[in-house]
Amino acid sequence: MAKPAHFSTKDRILGAAEELFAQHGFAGTSLRQVTSQADVNIAAVNYHFGSKENLVNEVFRRRMDEMTTARLAQLDTARRDYPGQLRPVLAAFVEPALAMAQDRQSGGAFVRVIARAYAEKNDNLRKFLSDHYGHVLRDFGKAIAACVPELSKEELYWRLDFLAGSLTYAMADFGLIKRPAGVTEAAHRAHAAHELIHFAEAGFRASAAASPASTP
Repeated sequence: MAKPAHFSTKDRILGAAEELFAQHGFAGTSLRQVTSQADVNIAAVNYHFGSKENLVNEVFRRRMDEMTTARLAQLDTARRDYPGQLRPVLAAFVEPALAMAQDRQSGGAFVRVIARAYAEKNDNLRKFLSDHYGHVLRDFGKAIAACVPELSKEELYWRLDFLAGSLTYAMADFGLIKRPAGVTEAAHRAHAAHELIHFAEAGFRASAAASPASTP
């Protein structure tokens, strides 16, 4: 009989915090709730994280580091093997994120945590994400700009923002199209990735619209 997986105290705290943040939000979750669910004392939280703010940051770091590594590796492959082609660059941005969302054990609760981050105003978390992962968007921005040089920097980043929002929506599976009976989760996510990449490619290649200021 297989032995149950061993989780360190730090892993248990992170797992409990992630689940509780997904359910109740950051402000709505107390450290007492985290320690109760993780079956640890408050001293363990202080030892490993120091504060609730750092605990929130580490919940994101645990998932974002893995996804970032996968994204940048796929981006390097796209640039090397398909120079100047937009679709492989977009696939490198979209596919690792949807793969994480598909893994219910490691990504299910975190997807809901991301939705909380969008809904709640948390300046410290936003600064942490910008400081540690802003370079990922800049790297993708440069790669996309090389494929669609006619876009201005402002247009490029508007469209990249829209792609990031659409991707978060797809990760959370909030859409009108639900997984049909008989279709595996992996196949459903692959189809979602294909449709989103196709949609994003058309968006990035669309002609620049007139700015509101220049519209009569």
